[in-house]
Amino acid sequence: MSDQAISRIDKDARIAELEAALAARDTLIETLRLQLAQLKRMSFGQSSEKLITQIGQLELTLEELESEAEIADTGKDAADQPDAVQPVRAAPVRRLPDHLPRIERRIEPETGNCTCPDCGGALRPLAQASDEMLDVAPVQWRVIRTVRPNYTCRSCEKIVQAPAPVKAIARGKASFATLAHIVVNKFDHHLPLYRQAEMMAAQGIEIDRSTLAGWAGQAAALLDPIVSRIREEGLKASKLHTDDTPVPMLVPGKGKTAQARLWTYVIDDRASGASRPALVWYRFTSDRSGIHPQTELKGFTGLLQADGYAGYEKLYANGRIREVACWAHFRRKIFENHLGHPTPLTTDLLDRIAGLYKIEAEIRGEPPDVRRRCRQERSKPQIDALRAAIDDALHRLSPKSAMAKALVYGRKRWHALTCFLDEGSAEIDNNIAERAMRSVAIGRKNWLFAGSKAGGERAAAIYSVIETCKLNGIEPQAYIADVIEKIASGWPASRWDELMPWNWTADPVPVSPIAVRRAA
Repeated sequence: MSDQAISRIDKDARIAELEAALAARDTLIETLRLQLAQLKRMSFGQSSEKLITQIGQLELTLEELESEAEIADTGKDAADQPDAVQPVRAAPVRRLPDHLPRIERRIEPETGNCTCPDCGGALRPLAQASDEMLDVAPVQWRVIRTVRPNYTCRSCEKIVQAPAPVKAIARGKASFATLAHIVVNKFDHHLPLYRQAEMMAAQGIEIDRSTLAGWAGQAAALLDPIVSRIREEGLKASKLHTDDTPVPMLVPGKGKTAQARLWTYVIDDRASGASRPALVWYRFTSDRSGIHPQTELKGFTGLLQADGYAGYEKLYANGRIREVACWAHFRRKIFENHLGHPTPLTTDLLDRIAGLYKIEAEIRGEPPDVRRRCRQERSKPQIDALRAAIDDALHRLSPKSAMAKALVYGRKRWHALTCFLDEGSAEIDNNIAERAMRSVAIGRKNWLFAGSKAGGERAAAIYSVIETCKLNGIEPQAYIADVIEKIASGWPASRWDELMPWNWTADPVPVSPIAVRRAA
C-alpha cells in the first residue's frame, strides 16, 4: 500500500475520532444542561445546602465545557481539521442592539486610498465591508465639581450667588446616581456591599462598607413615597398573587439568625389582556404568622392566588376574598412521586395537567370573557375527567402512601383549584408570584441574611421598586437615580403618579442643571 493511501486512511481515522469526540462532548453538555434544569426545579423553595452546592458545581462544569467547546470550534489546527470537514455548528449571526452607542474605526489600505498598489492608477470607492463587535469599558467613577460663583452689585453691593443644589447625602460625597448604582448592584445584581467596596478599592476609591450601607438606607428612605404608592395601587386591584420565602435575620447580640419571612404581592393581568400596570410590593416580617398577610390584605377584595398556607384561611372566611389555588403546586407533588417511582398513574395525571396548560398557552393575552368561554368549553371537561381519575386512584391507593397524600392535597383544594374556570382574569397557577421571588432567592445566597428588622424592611422597599420597574420594562438604575433626585428636590405630592414606574419616562434635562467641565 502506498504512503499516500496510508496517509489518507490516517486522516479518515483522525476525522472519525474528532467527530466522535465532538459528539460525546455535545452530548455531555446537553446532559448537564438537563440535569442543571432539573436540580434548579427541585431546589426552588428549599434550603438544602448540598443541593445548592451540587448546582454550583454543575454550573461551573458546564461553563468550562462550553468555553472549551468554543475554543475547539474556532481554533482547530489545520492539520487536524481538513478543509473538507465542516464545523459541527455554525456560530449564530445576531445583530447587536441598536440603542448601544457606536464607535467607528476605518481601516484604509496600507498603500493609501488614492493609488492602486499594482499599476499606479487612481482608486475610486466601490463598496465597503463592515463588522461589529460588542465592546465594554470598565465602570468609570468620576467627580462632579459644583462651582457657584459670587457676584457683587456695583450699585448696592448686594452679593448674588446661585443656591446650592440638593445633595443625596447631607454633607456627603455621593450623587443620586451613585446611590442608585449601589442599591441596584446589591438587590438586582446580587453584589453584597463588602464586594462593592472591594471593587471600588481596586480603582483607588476607599469607601467603607458601613458608608455604603448608609447610602443604601438613604436611597430606601427617598423611595418610601414610591413604595407606598405602589402598595396603594395594588390593593385597588381585583386579583392579587402572593407568596412568601424564608430570609435569615440576625438576632441582635446573639450572633445567630432567626427565620424571618419576605412576602410578595403581585398585580400582573397582562395574560388576560388587561391594560392596568403590572406592579409588585414586598413586606418583611420577623416570622410567618398568618396575622401578617391578614393585616396586609385587610382592605383588599377580590381573587387571591396563593399556595395552601393555613395563614390565609381567615382571609377567605367571610367571602370578601376568594381563594384561587395553584395547579403548579399540585402538579409538583405528583411530579416528585413520578421522579422517584414513575407509574402509569403518575404519567397519566401529568399528561392530563399538561393538556390544561396547553389550553392556557393558547388563550394567553385574550380578554377575560374569551378565556372563560374557552375554559368552560375545553378545560372543564378535562378537569372533570381528571377528578374522576384521581378519585378512582384514591380508592386503590393506600392512604399512607406518598402518592395518596399528594392526591388528597389536590382534592381538598378542588374548589379553589377549579375557580379559574369561572374567572377569566384568574390564572391556572401562582407562577407570577413565584417569579417575583426568584431575585430574592438568588440574592440571599450572596447577602446571606438581613442584619436587622430595619434592614429587612429596607430590602423589601428596594425590591418593590426594582421589580416593579422590571415588570414595566424600565431600567431600574436610571429610574431610581432620576426619581430620588426629584423627590429630594421637593417634587410635589400631588404629582406622585408621574413618578411611578408605569408612567415614568427618562428626563433628558437633569433636575438640577449643572455645568460639567473637565479638570485641566
